[in-house]
Amino acid sequence: MDVWMSLLPPPLWDTPLFNLAIPGSHNSATYSLDLDHSSPVDLTQPDLLQKLDKYLKPVIRPFVYKWAVAQELTMAQQLDSGVRYFDLRVAHRPNDMTSDLYFYHGVYTIVTVQTVLMEICQWLDLHPTEVLILSFSHFLCLSPELHCLLISTICRIFTHKLCPTTAPLTLRSLWSHRFQVIVSYQHGLASGHSHLWTHIPYWWANKSRADHLIQELELRKQQGRPGGFFVTGMNLTVDLKYICSHPTQSLKDLVMSTYPTMLGWIQDQSPGSGPDSLNIIAGDFVSEWNLSSAVIGLNHKLLTAEV
Repeated sequence: MDVWMSLLPPPLWDTPLFNLAIPGSHNSATYSLDLDHSSPVDLTQPDLLQKLDKYLKPVIRPFVYKWAVAQELTMAQQLDSGVRYFDLRVAHRPNDMTSDLYFYHGVYTIVTVQTVLMEICQWLDLHPTEVLILSFSHFLCLSPELHCLLISTICRIFTHKLCPTTAPLTLRSLWSHRFQVIVSYQHGLASGHSHLWTHIPYWWANKSRADHLIQELELRKQQGRPGGFFVTGMNLTVDLKYICSHPTQSLKDLVMSTYPTMLGWIQDQSPGSGPDSLNIIAGDFVSEWNLSSAVIGLNHKLLTAEV
């Protein structure tokens, strides 16, 4: 799984990446969320929750944590399992006098953005045929100066691995130029950088039931796929009412109870350029329900269909 791109049949090496089926992870860095209370819950959370976390942290934080964690594997481990798209939500923590940046989802991570990107780069050094898509979005409390710092950090770490926006997006072409990283950056500053791609659309159903999620995605498919990269989010969403009515459960419990339904739907899909084809398919706890294997396997359908 760690070299699945190089193992694709040669006819697919000339297929645009946005016509391939690519496994991704949702809220990719949440394996490192802060359970030890050294930072507050993130500023997108309701005011009441922020106050409760401030004064009743030992009680509230574990409750928030179990619904915020969406991945248990590190980036390198996710890459080893076949993931080639990362959903990266970047924040500057409140009252932090440093310029360090973190990821967040309900809670901020312990590891910094720079540390994670260096880990990814080291993995890519050992896997020169693999291509990765990094989607930076949902920026929280980043000033223009911090955006510039983040962009310079991305460029400094990945250097020649960064794929420019003018490059042909086929495996054969990327391999010939040794490009391995496609960076999507959801901010206006992206337009001024030749190595930052525009935001990749993400189909988010905002449903807590698998059947409702699938119904929403089928409606999206009827409207036609975007022209380039896009993500089909196989991730369930819960609100405070749902959480309070399921006090003994966690997000992982929910995912594991519904993955057979979602996996069955994925296996019926096809990549390609058709109006109802899919591209990147992202989910939570990707290693727990063989998401990568199911998604990668869809590419063999392209061998008997026109791309």
